[in-house]
Amino acid sequence: MIDIEKMLYDKVKSEMLNWYEDGIYAISFFVYSNEAYEFKNFTNVSTWAISYNTEEDCGGAGPLDEERWNYAFWRQDETSIIDIDESDECTEALYQWYAEQGIENIGFEDTKNMYDEKYNYIGKGPVGHYELLGIAANVARKLQEEGFVLNKFKKPIPIIIHGLEYAWYDIEATQKANPNGEADTFIKVMK
Repeated sequence: MIDIEKMLYDKVKSEMLNWYEDGIYAISFFVYSNEAYEFKNFTNVSTWAISYNTEEDCGGAGPLDEERWNYAFWRQDETSIIDIDESDECTEALYQWYAEQGIENIGFEDTKNMYDEKYNYIGKGPVGHYELLGIAANVARKLQEEGFVLNKFKKPIPIIIHGLEYAWYDIEATQKANPNGEADTFIKVMK
């Protein structure tokens, strides 16, 4: 069996060890699906990239300002973790892991069950996306619980797991990823 979380944890941690910029206040785990994304025989698949934002980048935005927390305002200098264009060991392993877990129809989205009776979005994205969010949340949580983030940056920093829309499942994953309340301000802003 593939230990996909360990593989991705090792890759993320290795990348983060190379971050030395001052003023980092938030880390992005950008997990995003798009109908145009293709990998092998699958369409509408998800990617995962990591980055961060600094106090200088947000130009003095206040603690509750959208410019501080909305990824659209960030520099978006990303490092790919799961990359469908530059397939690597981790991307290949993710799709093998999906198969091992019995996750089929990667990329399929059940449009009949996406909204409740009040038209609130309740879907989980395309097949495979919610599962990748869970992996990202577990990787982030481990980085937080073992003290890696605190020791590396000398202060608590939230790891925000998100797409472009900040869907309910992004907020859920972010809460899970930050067990000591590191993302409480972000959660407050996004509600």
